[in-house]
Amino acid sequence: MKEAPWFSSSVIYGIDVRRFSDGNGDGIGDFIGLKERVSYLHYLGIDCVWLSPFFRSPFADNGYDVSDYYSIDPVLGTLDDFLDFLHAAGEQGIRVVVDLVANHTSSEHPWFQAARRDARCRFRDYYVWSESPPPVAPDNKTAFPGEESSVWTYDDLAQAYYFHKFRHFQPDLNIANPAVRDELLRVVDYWLTLGVDGFRVDAAPFLIGETGIEHADPRDPQGFLREMRKLVDGRRQDGLLLGEADLAPEKLRSYFGDGKLDLLFNFVLCAAFAASLAGQKADPIGQALSIM
Repeated sequence: MKEAPWFSSSVIYGIDVRRFSDGNGDGIGDFIGLKERVSYLHYLGIDCVWLSPFFRSPFADNGYDVSDYYSIDPVLGTLDDFLDFLHAAGEQGIRVVVDLVANHTSSEHPWFQAARRDARCRFRDYYVWSESPPPVAPDNKTAFPGEESSVWTYDDLAQAYYFHKFRHFQPDLNIANPAVRDELLRVVDYWLTLGVDGFRVDAAPFLIGETGIEHADPRDPQGFLREMRKLVDGRRQDGLLLGEADLAPEKLRSYFGDGKLDLLFNFVLCAAFAASLAGQKADPIGQALSIM
């Protein structure tokens, strides 16, 4: 009988490096401090750590506004500090999964800055532009309705509107562009080569065109997830792809199997737990489990 994958019974612990353990005394968590706490994590029984974004970033959205996918934010340490932590975690049998923010970049990313300056450069098509934004469907709302009034923002330098499902400083990448997919796969390959055990795929539905704007290939919307799966399996056969997809349960099946994701967050059950705690009744949990 085939052995169950390691993540089927793993205790995965999410860590925001900035807020976990300060190793150099500047008041901000870093990889030096995280390495020093690996034995503590092992003592707790944790066998996998999921790291929130730690790439170079303005940190206007807690690191989910990435300005360089290949470097550690200097506030958190150096690449050597990261590798030291990775090695220490491995010695304790702790796997490491990193956050892959593939739906958007920071507006400070060099790709976007180049796209703003020159409509003829290759980076222009890395994002979604319009001289006059098309009408927005009623269900195509920003992910931050209290902070953003639209999914389109006008850029004075580019003299065009750019699309952003999240905040205005997080322009959406154009996943329909094969060059963009290749760039993101190089990012995946880079971190796998350094030794990470997989990725938490941020905003997975938006990678396949569920933003109201058709980004993905309409003939194979989930093709990019399969491309990512193939690369991960080629580099690390037990590599994990954990997806974030806050969708109705009936829409989640399409993310599993056929060379796509291994795990998904259970947002329905998460909300039910909160409701049960607030109401001091277990009924919401039972209802959530019955529809999953």
